[in-house]
Amino acid sequence: MSNYLNSIEAAARLGVSRQTLYAYVSRGLLRAEPGEQQRESRYLAADVDRLAGQRARGRKPKEVAKAALNWGSPVLESSITLIEAGRLCYRGIDALELARHASFEDVAALLWQCDANQAFGHRAPTIPAVLRPLFKHYADQRAEQALLPLFAVASDDASTAIWQRAAERQAQGCGDLVRILAACLLRTRPDTTPIHEQCARAWGVGPQGAELIRMTLILCADHELNASSFTGRCIASTDASLRAVVIGGLAGLSGGRHGATTARGEALWDELGNTHIERKMRDRLARGEDLPGFGHALYPDGDVRAAFLLSRVLPRHPQWKAMIDTGSALVGQKPTVDLALVAVRRHLRLPIGAAFGLFALGRSIGWIAHGLEQRTHPDLIRPRAVYTGIRPVGLDEDTALHESGSRKRSGRSITAPLTSPGHDLFATFFKAR
Repeated sequence: MSNYLNSIEAAARLGVSRQTLYAYVSRGLLRAEPGEQQRESRYLAADVDRLAGQRARGRKPKEVAKAALNWGSPVLESSITLIEAGRLCYRGIDALELARHASFEDVAALLWQCDANQAFGHRAPTIPAVLRPLFKHYADQRAEQALLPLFAVASDDASTAIWQRAAERQAQGCGDLVRILAACLLRTRPDTTPIHEQCARAWGVGPQGAELIRMTLILCADHELNASSFTGRCIASTDASLRAVVIGGLAGLSGGRHGATTARGEALWDELGNTHIERKMRDRLARGEDLPGFGHALYPDGDVRAAFLLSRVLPRHPQWKAMIDTGSALVGQKPTVDLALVAVRRHLRLPIGAAFGLFALGRSIGWIAHGLEQRTHPDLIRPRAVYTGIRPVGLDEDTALHESGSRKRSGRSITAPLTSPGHDLFATFFKAR
């Protein structure tokens, strides 16, 4: 018997798809070795069995849940975005290459798997008249606070409801959502010109700045199952509209540990100023405060999105480069896209909050893509909770009687354990309601 398994055999032994098998490899959970035939990998059977054992036993349910949800093993399958070996790819195409050449609208169509002309046609969506007074009401509010309520008022459910099955209508509805979100960010009427050009015109930016905005939007388009995208998928699994998915994504993005890291990066930038930067950074770290915008768990060698954008900004700002290099040296981690968004915002002299706004506008096409993909799955996303509170009196006895009765009826031995100590919560991820 061979000591090695091919990808089909390894995936079968683990009880996962080959896509999930490859994700295990990318996250260092399993080692792949070159196979005898070109472009074929093989896996040591002992390693596969060890990983299978770890998945099936040896950890308590709450530890399984925590590990899976905190940068752990994949809990959903998706064909939208791959993050592996320091690369970011949308539908199998390198995102950096798309940022160099593609339009934002074409990337949206790629993620949505539709025709770009159908999604972004020559008809601009309409918005309610009440939005104009709301623009004035939120005039002094940053995008972090204003974007969600404005979009909720400006958009409607009908064009992207679950019953909207016609492909052309659905694509148009998706494009309308993005154009409406852009109008809410820019406080303008929805327009049919390319999104990055709308941003450049509203913010008074020239052609080179418009190109930088286009690249930024594309590199923010999707990032696998981040918190906001996973929230959107949960919402889509209830058969809610894609508008509701975007609203959920905006809510998730607004937190300081996700999209609003840009606001923390802005505050750090202001705090450091232009003098004694290293001392100020050391003082922050000594107080137990972090340096927001440094270090990403999925990019051990550095966030490729940040490197791409900063390479186009920092040559014009050597002092900024020195500041970022100092931070990287102190914490041993490279800048993330959040800090790069702040650098883009400051380089182009965009309004405060525009870093978050660009993040949200770019990511909106990813939220919609996840919503569309989730609609192809029939089940509700409904994980179980590991209860850690006070146990009601008598419940354990009732549970034992219930479980033993169930085993008697099924013909199982009454001496069998009540539960598996390594029960994996995510085996029933889509089952419990």
